[in-house]
Amino acid sequence: MLKNKVIRYLTVILTLFVIAGCGSTEEEPADTGLLLGFSQIGSESAWRIGNTRDIENSADNYGISLMLENANQSQENQIAAIRRFIAYKVDVIAFSPIVEDGWDNVLMEAKEAGIPVILVDRDIETTRDDLTTCLIGADFYNEGVMAAEYLIRKADELGLEHVNIVEITGTENSTPMRQRQAGFADTIAEDERMCILERIDGDFLKSRGAECMRYLLETYGDDIDVVFSHNDEMTLGALPEIEKTDLVPGQDIIIISIDGGQEAIDALKAGRINCVVECTPNLGNELMETALSLKNGEEVEAVIHPVERIFSDEQDVSAIGPRGY
Repeated sequence: MLKNKVIRYLTVILTLFVIAGCGSTEEEPADTGLLLGFSQIGSESAWRIGNTRDIENSADNYGISLMLENANQSQENQIAAIRRFIAYKVDVIAFSPIVEDGWDNVLMEAKEAGIPVILVDRDIETTRDDLTTCLIGADFYNEGVMAAEYLIRKADELGLEHVNIVEITGTENSTPMRQRQAGFADTIAEDERMCILERIDGDFLKSRGAECMRYLLETYGDDIDVVFSHNDEMTLGALPEIEKTDLVPGQDIIIISIDGGQEAIDALKAGRINCVVECTPNLGNELMETALSLKNGEEVEAVIHPVERIFSDEQDVSAIGPRGY
């Protein structure tokens, strides 16, 4: 009898351990059988690093196998990566193009191999419309519009009669550079107060942002009323250069940036930046959903834009939560 009681007791204990173990184990996502090849531009900014991390996490969550290659700011590296994806016979190819031109040949190779291609973050110019399936990314033109609309409101608030602007642009011939510049220019075009003193290529890099700002300050000095920078990294490079002078960023010079990373939001809260237009790097879920749809032979939307916001000194900036990138 005692022996039987001990056996029953041990059985109950073992069962409880098994149940507890099952309850604490997260369910693994089902393997979709999809192999996605993704070529990332590089790791030049917090935004880009956050974008890569989000894509990696999303692939894990969806049960998608990911071949990820970092092009380190080189179109040649991206073209070589796409060719490796083709040779490996991935199911879907995705890439963030560093520039708009020069993709026709490699994308024709992907088409001939029957592999659909998704553009992430940036668009391209091609001679044929059927070389890619869709674009997942921000509305860069609207980001430029939002930046300009803020500036017009700020000029009204301050009663400015003339506004001298310097613009630190992104990588020449890239989609965000072209469209952010166009959206900003089109919006201020009807406002006679607005004058762009110079546009200068900062290549989306912090070091180049600093170099550009040094040159602009040497050239225009305290004639500069506004710095419009196409991304946070260049903005964060420019701020210390302004602070080396007698000018105070956020007060003597209106600072407008695009991205919405944590460091820029912290600078906004400190009053060193006046406005940050959001460009979210979190595109992973949209990419995985689209890749699965393409693998299943389904049609997808030609353009998929995330919802984005604007943060500025017009609002209670203390309420802005952690950005995650």
